[in-house]
Amino acid sequence: MGRLDALYARLPLLLQHAAVSAFGAYWYWQRFGPGYRRYVAEYTARDHWSAAEWNAWQRRRLRAVLAGAAREVPYYRDTWTTAECRAALAGHLTALPLLGKEPLRADPQAFVWPRRAPRRPLIFHTSGSTGTPIASYWSLAELRRSLAVREVRSAGWAGVSFRDPRATFSGRMVEPDPLSAGPFYRYNAVERQTYLSPFHLRPATARQYVAALQRGGVVWLTGYAVSYYLLARLIVEQGLTVPPLRAVITTSEGVTPAMRQVMEAAYRCRVYEEYSTVENVLFAGECPHGRLHVSPDIGLVEILRPDGTPCAPGEAGAVVVTSLMRRVQPLIRYQLGDVALWDAAPCPCGRAMPVLQAVVGRVEDVVVGPDGRQLVRFHGVFVDQPHVREGQIIQEALDRIRVKIVPTPGFGPADRADIVARVQRRLGPAVTVVVEPVAAIPRTAAGKFRAVVSLLPSASLRAEGSSAGDS
Repeated sequence: MGRLDALYARLPLLLQHAAVSAFGAYWYWQRFGPGYRRYVAEYTARDHWSAAEWNAWQRRRLRAVLAGAAREVPYYRDTWTTAECRAALAGHLTALPLLGKEPLRADPQAFVWPRRAPRRPLIFHTSGSTGTPIASYWSLAELRRSLAVREVRSAGWAGVSFRDPRATFSGRMVEPDPLSAGPFYRYNAVERQTYLSPFHLRPATARQYVAALQRGGVVWLTGYAVSYYLLARLIVEQGLTVPPLRAVITTSEGVTPAMRQVMEAAYRCRVYEEYSTVENVLFAGECPHGRLHVSPDIGLVEILRPDGTPCAPGEAGAVVVTSLMRRVQPLIRYQLGDVALWDAAPCPCGRAMPVLQAVVGRVEDVVVGPDGRQLVRFHGVFVDQPHVREGQIIQEALDRIRVKIVPTPGFGPADRADIVARVQRRLGPAVTVVVEPVAAIPRTAAGKFRAVVSLLPSASLRAEGSSAGDS
């Protein structure tokens, strides 16, 4: 736990709300400060470009990114062959090698474009969907552009705005006490945003979550898909009534038809899916016709077979992305670890942006606490763990968690104790946590490993008819 988190945990409830709002003021300036409105206007103007306009724009931007990478970005300049550098300068993307996560994890600064990097870049850490820690370097302009595209092609398409009161399920430690009796939200008065704790959901607390939505005047929901699904299931089971909502926009995990049906019954509004990454090399939002459109001005997306050739529409393949909006730390032919399918059918909305038929493998197992709470995105325990190369959470029983980690040479007793403490902060001190260093974590046939594995059949979302796998 960082010093600020430790200080926050010691504050009384009212001061925690105040601290969230104080941070919210700073965070609001970072995300919605100078330039943001201009970026919104730019994304809006491109919203109905033709396919020819998009292709021409991407070719120009791609050529600039590839040339800059070959000449100035240390990793590409030093590892690409002469032939590959020549191909990059000519704008030939497919002649370049694929990029895995390990080089980025090992030396994220090697991917920073010195001429475009701010003196003090924003650095965000994530465990990633596969449990591999990643450090992502941003400029303020990139952060504001990332919010602008969400405003236009996610919130805007759903009929809401970041100016409206909203609730958020995210990885933030909203309520630090795992045994707390509530409340399980904190309020950011600057953005009229209600932060909900994803770590305290269980039948006995569902009513408090609904009350938090009412208290905050919430009109739309955004954040973890599985958390909203679990809450929706409790709402339906207990016959609870939520305040009038305009939309639910899900992130981080895929939404199956069964999940969507439950959520729309509970929240009495449309559910829209959003697909993006912390590295922000890709963004896709769901339009009012239910189609998931990729934004070509964020990244150039390829879906590839194992031999590197492009997949046909409807054929599942590996998602590979080249960043076009993010230029402080350009990622070229970056393998996300996800599997997806293109949809060739034109969308009735008239937008010429590419459409994804489905994203495969983004629904994780749920970890269940001894008191019945259900937690998702549990691999967040690996965030800011510099001595963990990869990690996997395995729930063996309600009161027993095994944490497999691939350590780096600096791993020691303090790292082990920190992992145990992080797990117990989420589930309570009665849970036994076994930290097991291993040489490698087995991959699936698709080359990925599952970051969270539940051995409790009743906790598996796939048992409820989920069509998404963990490939």
